[in-house]
Parts: sequence; C-alpha cells; structure tokens
Amino acid sequence: MTTQPSPFIYRCSRCGREYPGDTLRYTCPVDGGNLDIILDYQRLRRELAPTRFPGEDAEPSLWRYRALLPVAPPPTQGTPLQRVGWTPIYALPRLRAVLGLPHLWFKDESPNPTASFKDRASAIVLAHARQIGADVVITASTGNAGAALAGLAAASGQRAVILAPERAPQAKIAQLLIYGARVILIQGTYDDAFDLSVQAAQQLGWYCRNTGYNPFTAEGKKTAAFEIWEQRVRAEPDATWHIFIPVGDGNIISGVYKGFWDLHQLGWLPVLPRLHGVQAEGSAAIAHAFFAGRDEITPVEARTLADSIAVNLPRDGWRALRAVRQTGGQYWVVSDEAILAAMRELGQHGVFVEPAAAAAYAGLRAALAAGALSPDDRILVLLTGSGLKDVAAAMRAVPSAPRIPPDLNALQRVLTHDMTS
Repeated sequence: MTTQPSPFIYRCSRCGREYPGDTLRYTCPVDGGNLDIILDYQRLRRELAPTRFPGEDAEPSLWRYRALLPVAPPPTQGTPLQRVGWTPIYALPRLRAVLGLPHLWFKDESPNPTASFKDRASAIVLAHARQIGADVVITASTGNAGAALAGLAAASGQRAVILAPERAPQAKIAQLLIYGARVILIQGTYDDAFDLSVQAAQQLGWYCRNTGYNPFTAEGKKTAAFEIWEQRVRAEPDATWHIFIPVGDGNIISGVYKGFWDLHQLGWLPVLPRLHGVQAEGSAAIAHAFFAGRDEITPVEARTLADSIAVNLPRDGWRALRAVRQTGGQYWVVSDEAILAAMRELGQHGVFVEPAAAAAYAGLRAALAAGALSPDDRILVLLTGSGLKDVAAAMRAVPSAPRIPPDLNALQRVLTHDMTS
C-alpha cells in the first residue's frame, strides 16, 4: 500500500465551499464552519478494494489505513506512535445476558499510548505538523487531548504547549507534566482555554491542534470507524448497527461519522450505522439543539463530573448534529448519577473507564429503557478513556472499603455482613 498521503480538498461542512488542500486551513473563511477533508474517492476506488484492504503489510495501528489518510505516516518504529489505534472490541458475555442484547460489543480505547481515544487525533495532527514544518503545537484541553498531544509529541520530539482549565482532574494534569509539555493552567473554563489557544496560535505562528477547529483531528478519529468496520461491521454489512458515542464538543462523533462516510463513498459500506450521541445532563448543548430541531447551538454553563465532555459551547456541534441526523440515530441525555452507575456496572465486568466513556454506556441504558433497541440489533459502545484518568470520580462510583484491625474475627464479621446484606 502507498505511504504517500491521499490527495484531498477542504469542504465547508455548512456552506459547501471548497478550498485546495495545499494550504493549512482551520475553518471556512466565509462562515467559520468546520472543514471536512474530502479525499479523491474516484482514484481510491480504482486502487483499493475491501477484499484486499488494508493489505498484507498491515500493522496493528491506525497507520494500517494510511491510504485513506491525508498525511504520510511519520517514522514510528520504536516509539508509542506505532501503537495508536487498533484497539480491542469486547463482547462481555455476562453483561449481554443481563441486558438481553446478544449482539452487544464494546470498543475499549484505553490501550492507546496515553489511555484515551484522543491519541488518534494527536497522531494525525503531529504527522501533519511534521509535514508542514511546524515548530510548536498548541492545544486547549480538559486533559485527554492535552495528554495525547503531550505524550505523542514527546515520542516524536515535537514541542507542545497545553492550556488546561485549573479544575481539570489532577491525574490528567500529572500526565501532561510528566511528558514534558509546557503546561499552563487557565483560571477559567475549557472554552476560555480554547479561545486563548487560538489567539496564541494566530499571534505566535504556532500550529493549533484544537479539537473541533483543526480539520485533521476528525481525520484521526475517523480511524475508529475503519476499525469498527473491519473488526465487526464488514462481516454483517446488511445488519442494523447502533453505535453509542460520548459527546462534548462533538468532534469524536463527527470523526466517526466521517470514517463511515469515507467507506460509503468507496462503495464498501451500503448503509451507515446509526450513530447515537450521549451527553451529560449538565453539558447537553448539542442534544438540546437536536431535540428542538435547530441547527444553531445555544451555549450552556457546563456542570458535570464527566470533565472530558464538559463544554459550554461545542466547537464541532453542527457536524455532531449532522452525524446523528444523517444516520437515523438519536441523542441521549444522562445524569451524573447514571454515569457513576455505568462506571460501576462496567467495572463489575472487568472494564474500568472514566466518566465520559461511561456516559456512552449510560446512553445505551437510556435507549433500552425507552424501547429504542431490539435483541436483533447490532450494538457497539465506544469507551473513550481509562478510569485511571479520573480516580476521584471512580471513588464516588463505589462504596468505600471497610477498615478493620488485622484480626480474623473482624474479617469474618465484615464478610458475614456482606453475605447477609
């Protein structure tokens, strides 16, 4: 398979205007809309086929899809960059039985190098930064996007600057610092950090990685759709698939949609899976617009323990609406209590996720309660980050452990109480 980047153009997701791909662009200069990267599908259809894709030289990472990416892969041998993507899918048989869903799957993103889905976007962004000779890459982040940039930048020798709200979980801040990035805590919200990072990039000539702003972030995230197709959907292309995705600024669900849309343009995917966006009750600006049938999104004052999806003004909200509407999916809104319950339930089946990831499973629970799913449906829940990202939230999800003296009688009393309660 070719190692050259696929030729592309930019297309505004709102007005449809197109721009050459040979110049760095972030958003549409006319209306500020997010830009989609449009590949040369006619050429790709001639060169590729699902029966021989990705090819015998495929590697267990997102770089196996390099023919469908707008950047050339960087030298990755011997670095964490070669392990981004190709994450596992679990069946969790006991949970399937409890829910009455025999075709339920979970895609776990925690094996990525910095333990979250955001590594996919940072890998592609850093490859593009290297390609254009960018000296410094800056991003705003509540933790995961920053950790992904910091960790992979350290692996590739790239300078990174991270702006994070000061209330971000300490485990995530520790990740940023240990990777050696320049970390600056902002006395404000994620949205404040976002605006400042864009301003800094413009004034200082830095390359901005921001989610929902840099079009290459969605190109990284779309690789999860390629994996879902290769790992499960390709074997049952005519089945009805439902995919549950946590939504904050909207870039993950828009990226997953882009991946399936790419496959549809190639003629390899007859029907797009139905994408279900899940938002926290205290940060549901996109869901509110969806329920109201509006295209414009009204900001909220985000309040949720799921920091990774806590956003006042979603920067990729319009495409997040498009992803659900055009696939016949739904938006679901879940409480923090439901998110904690989802963390606890998944943990009892061997999967430890952070609150934002658990929100996707809480959304599945809500869809089940609403009668929106049937036992014949093929369902996949995208679990976007490790529970180690936010241990404080995990401790809220479970009862505290009892404390006893080192005495057998005391141990037996506790165990007897457990068995009788």
